[in-house]
Amino acid sequence: FMGNYEFIDLSVSDYVAIVNLNRPKVMNALNWQMYAELEDCFLSIQKDPNVRSVILTGHGRAFCSGDDVKEIMAQGGGSDRLQSVRPGTTPAAKAILDCDRPIVAAVNGPAVGWGMDLSLMADFRIASVRASFGELFVKRGLVADVGGLVRLPKIVGPQRASELLFTGEVISAERALAIGLIMEVVSHDKLLDSATALANKIAENPPLAVRYLKEGLRRSFYGDYEEMGNWIAQTLGILFKTKDHQEGVASFLEKRSPVFSGE
Repeated sequence: FMGNYEFIDLSVSDYVAIVNLNRPKVMNALNWQMYAELEDCFLSIQKDPNVRSVILTGHGRAFCSGDDVKEIMAQGGGSDRLQSVRPGTTPAAKAILDCDRPIVAAVNGPAVGWGMDLSLMADFRIASVRASFGELFVKRGLVADVGGLVRLPKIVGPQRASELLFTGEVISAERALAIGLIMEVVSHDKLLDSATALANKIAENPPLAVRYLKEGLRRSFYGDYEEMGNWIAQTLGILFKTKDHQEGVASFLEKRSPVFSGE
């Protein structure tokens, strides 16, 4: 089960799996391979009876900076991506959301774009003082994934979710705590200890009961994400073709302020 991944370090000890995103030179930005590895990693965890809880974190100074815009877009990836947009939830998101083991996101630095959505797919978010959060999709002329559009409003309420989604503002760990986005903020060197203490506390309980509790909570509170996943995929198919998306990417790569036209 210990998958041999290029961009993810996976280890299991005392019933706790640690999933460590490992592309530190690009702030753990996601390319296609890393998305596929995330999906496979959580599908493997789901099948492993020795895993009772999961810690999700990142190597280096970031948790996850979202899509690797340079790699995915600049190398013709935008058009490839357009062809690959199909109705349905992002496979990596589906694998994580369907995982019935409790997930603690230990947010060690910036969690932006799909990186913020990734943290939202966890059951708990514990953040280092160095963490920050931003739903940057609007800045690229796109919509968020199911993390931002399904789970964020459930966690912080629709008004705060609207603020984060519509402005694309990046907020500090302290502000994230104040609006209920995260459970606690700890000093950077205590982050993994805090996450491990919580994961261990969960892992000491009867694993079947915990899994059913997670499933029950998802049914009662978070609901089904599949319909929204379909809508997001179809909407991205439209937005990827817009001039504003091209401008959002170009301005990011050229390190300049964007000028959006509504086209």
